[in-house]
Amino acid sequence: MTDILLIAANRPEPGVFTDAVSALRELGATVRLAVGFELGDEDEALARAGVELHQLPPTFHGRSSVVRREAEHVTPGERLWLRSAPDGRLRSLAREARMLVALDADAVYMVWRLARRHRGARALFGVLPAVRAVRCDLDLTPANRFRAALPSPAVLAGDARRAARRLPGNLVRAGTVRRVMRTPAGARMWRSLVALPALPQRTRATLGRHVAEGMHWAGRPSGAALTLLESGHRVADLELRTALYDEAAKAEIGAGLAPRALPDAVAAWLRLADRRLAEGDRIEAATALHNALPLAFHRSVHIDRLTSPLADDVHGFTGPLLASRALDTVAAAARGRATPAAAPPADRPLRLLVVTSTNANFLQLVLEEYANRPDVELRFLDLSQNKELSTISWSHWRILADRLDAYTAYRNRVERAMRPHLDWADTVFLDWCTGPAAMLTTIDPGTARVVLRLHSYEAFTRWPLLVDFSRVDELLFIGDHLRELCTSYVPQLAGGGAPAMRVLHNAVDLTPFARPKSDDARFTLGLIGVSQVVKDPMWALDVLERVRAHDERYRLVIVGNMISPETSRAAHDYRAVLDARLAPLERIGAVERRAQTDDVAHCLTDIGVILSSSVRESRHLAVVEGAASGAVPVVRDWPFFSGQEHGARTAYPPEWVAADPEEAAHRILRTTSDPERWRAEGEECAKHALSTWDWSVVRRDFDEVLTGSTVR
Repeated sequence: MTDILLIAANRPEPGVFTDAVSALRELGATVRLAVGFELGDEDEALARAGVELHQLPPTFHGRSSVVRREAEHVTPGERLWLRSAPDGRLRSLAREARMLVALDADAVYMVWRLARRHRGARALFGVLPAVRAVRCDLDLTPANRFRAALPSPAVLAGDARRAARRLPGNLVRAGTVRRVMRTPAGARMWRSLVALPALPQRTRATLGRHVAEGMHWAGRPSGAALTLLESGHRVADLELRTALYDEAAKAEIGAGLAPRALPDAVAAWLRLADRRLAEGDRIEAATALHNALPLAFHRSVHIDRLTSPLADDVHGFTGPLLASRALDTVAAAARGRATPAAAPPADRPLRLLVVTSTNANFLQLVLEEYANRPDVELRFLDLSQNKELSTISWSHWRILADRLDAYTAYRNRVERAMRPHLDWADTVFLDWCTGPAAMLTTIDPGTARVVLRLHSYEAFTRWPLLVDFSRVDELLFIGDHLRELCTSYVPQLAGGGAPAMRVLHNAVDLTPFARPKSDDARFTLGLIGVSQVVKDPMWALDVLERVRAHDERYRLVIVGNMISPETSRAAHDYRAVLDARLAPLERIGAVERRAQTDDVAHCLTDIGVILSSSVRESRHLAVVEGAASGAVPVVRDWPFFSGQEHGARTAYPPEWVAADPEEAAHRILRTTSDPERWRAEGEECAKHALSTWDWSVVRRDFDEVLTGSTVR
C-alpha cells in the first residue's frame, strides 16, 4: 500500500480534491492531508473524501521572537515551513509517506524541505502527477526503505553550514528580543556595540542591521534608523555606507516619520553616481541617480506631509542635489530643437494634439472648445490607454540613462511611439509636468510647437529636473508662486534658453454656480476636496471650533473622498488623527461628510462660506467655484508659500486670506454677522470670480497660447 501525504497551504477546491482522492484510493493508496489554513465547518467535504486531516500550526504561537522576526522577511511558503517545522505529527507523517505532494505553490517549499530529509518519498506538485506516480510505483525492500528514509550526508552538511552562517545573526536576534529593546538601557547597549571602533566594516554593517531589525521589532523605528545611520558613519566603503543610509531613511519613511537620514542617504547616492560617471560607467551612474531622486522627492517627505524641505528652504534642499556632476548633467542636458516650431497654418485648420496620462480633470472645457472649432482639428491622446506609451512615459531609469547618453534604445522607442503624433500636430499641449513630459522631450519635436502646463503637485517631484525644456516652447503655470519656485531650482528655467513662461488659469465654466442660497447657508462652512494630506482638513476643524465657540449654529460640510490611509504611512497616521477629531463633531451634528459628487454647483447651494485649508495649492478650484456661487471665501495663507513675494495673497484678493485659524474665524464671524452683509460680500466675491476666472475670460488666453489667435 502506498502512503501519500498531501500538503495544502490554501484551501483546495472541494470537488476537484474529492475526485482526485477517490482516484488515489482506488489505486490502493492511503491518503493523508496536512493543511496550513484553519479548518472550519466549510471543510466537511475534505473529511468526507476519506482522508486523514492534520491541522498544521496556524500561527507562530510558542515560537521564539527570533523565528517570528525571520518570518517577516520570507515568502509565504517559507513562512508556512517556519510555523510547521517543529510539528512532530507532520514529521511522523512525512517519514511514513511514499509520496509528498504539494497541492498549491505555497506548499512546494515545505514538500522540498521534507523530501530532502526523507529520501524514501517522492516529491510532487499536483494531484495528477501523484496519480500517475502511484500507477508506476515499485515497492522498496524494508532495508532500502530504512536507508532512503535517512537524510543524505549532503543535507546534514548543508544544515550544519546553514546553522554556522546563521549563528551570529541568531545570537543577536536572541539578544534583541522585545523585552530588551523596549528598554532604554537595552537599546543603548546594542547601539554601543555597533559603535565599537575595532569592528571590521562588514561585520559592523551586519551587526547594525540585526540590531536595527530588533529595534524595529520592538517598536523603535527611530532607534532602528539611527543605528543604521551610525553604522554608515563608521563604514568607509561607499557602496556599503550608501546602502546603510538608504535603509535608515526608508525605515523612518516606512514608519511615517520625517527622515533625519534623508540628506545623508541622498548625498551618498549622488556621490556614488558621480564616482561611476567619473569611471565612465554611465549605466551605474544612472542607477545611482535612479535611487537618489525618488528618495529625495519621496511623497512621504513632500506630498503626504504638512511641511516640505523644498518649500522650507528651496536652495538648501536643491543645492546639494545640483552640486552632483551626474545630476547636473541630467538637469542641464539641453539638446534643443533641430528647427524652430512652424507658424500656424494659414490654408488649413490647426492640428492640436492634447496629451495627458490618466488625469484629464482640467481639460474638459479645452477639449469641448476645440472639438467644435472649424479652424482646429483636435486629437486627444491619453498615454495611459496605450500599453507601450504608458510604459515608456514613466521609465525613470531609462530617462536618466538617456540623459547621460548611456541608453539610446529608449530614445528609439520614444521615436517609434511618438513620431507619428508629432509629425501630425502643429501644436502639442501636454498637461502635467511629470514623466510624460520628460519622455516627450527625449526626442526632437520636429516642427510641432510644444506647450506644457505645470500645476502644483509636480513642483514637489523629481520630474521638472528631468524635462528638457529646450524642447518646450511655452511653459504654463497656474500661479506666479509656482513659477517663482520652479525657476529658483530648475537649471533650464533660469538661463537664457528657457521657454516662454506665463500664468494661465484653469479652464472652468462658473456660470452654473450662480444659484440661490437660503439664509441658513451663512452658518455652513464648506470644504470641498480632502483626498490629500496637503488639504489639511484639521485646520478647518480648528476654524470650526473657534466660530462654534461664538455660535453653535455654525457647522462644517466636507465634500469628497477622504485621505486614503493606504497611500503612505504618513497619510495613514494623519487620517487616524483626523477621524478621531471628526467622530465627536459628527455625533453632535457639527460636521457632515458628503460623498464625491459631479454636481458641485448643487452642493454649494447650502454652503455660505467656502474654506481652503491647504498648505499648498496651484489655484484651488473649489475656492473659485465657491466664490462664483456667492459663498464667502476664507483661504489659508498657504504655508508652503507664505512670506514669499507670491502666494495665496497674490492668487486671491488679500482680504480673502487668513494667516491662522483665529484670523479665519474672525473673517467668518464678521462677514456672516447678518444676512444682508453676508449676501453683499458673497455677491462681490462672485463678481470677482466671474470676471477673473470664468471660461469666457480665460479662453482668450488659451486661444492665444494654443492657436496663436484671439477669440472674440
